[in-house]
Amino acid sequence: MSDTVECEYTVEGEGPPLFLIHGIGAARDTWRHMTPLLNRYFTVVSYDLRGHGSSPMPDGAFGLDELVNDLERVRDRTGIERAHFAGHSLGGMIGPAYARRYPDRVQSLGLLSTAAFRTDDDSAKVKGVVTAMEKRGVPDVLETLTDRWYTDEFIEQNPEVVRRRLDQVIACDPEVFLNVFRIYAAVEMAPWIHEVTAPSLVLTGENDGGCSPRLNHQIDEALPNSELVILPGYKHSILLEAGALVADHMVRFIHALG
Repeated sequence: MSDTVECEYTVEGEGPPLFLIHGIGAARDTWRHMTPLLNRYFTVVSYDLRGHGSSPMPDGAFGLDELVNDLERVRDRTGIERAHFAGHSLGGMIGPAYARRYPDRVQSLGLLSTAAFRTDDDSAKVKGVVTAMEKRGVPDVLETLTDRWYTDEFIEQNPEVVRRRLDQVIACDPEVFLNVFRIYAAVEMAPWIHEVTAPSLVLTGENDGGCSPRLNHQIDEALPNSELVILPGYKHSILLEAGALVADHMVRFIHALG
């Protein structure tokens, strides 16, 4: 097991530091619709998770703890002592886990399209996707996820964005992709999320099936200091479909902290 990987990262903009944590099979470019807006107000640090984008491959299997180690290593390399953090999907699990371990490093959190308090049925569905990918291969199952990620209108009007995202996942090493998907499927923040005291923006799409408003209401209720935002009509891929809207909420939330 590899405890820490030297992940590739980018620093842009000026102002209070903000770390961005992407999700499964993505890379730091998944924030590309948001960073031009965020860079106006923040020093934005985006990075590629281990085995994703330009970051090195891991040496064997890894879990959530190792992903937290990687984030702490990125922070250490930037020399930034305290910052705001925001993560999407799996990144929305890495962020709270990091804040739980390093509370003095975290000024605020963004939990974007993530999940906790899953029922047995919820868990069975997401684990079923992992099982299907293990049996049939990632590409064969991936196409069926498109309608879970994007609205019908977005798919029709932006086929090149949808295709680019699918190609990005297919290009990801299948063992790494399945490893992070297993983490996403297995991690349950419910037992400990109440320990995360940083001010938190909890945000998801109204029609996100896997990271639904039902689950995010419970996340919001469990966190001691949080705000819940539900984006009407959107599904899971809010960074690509509604990046400007998400960025506006993040700027508003962080600035309101003073």
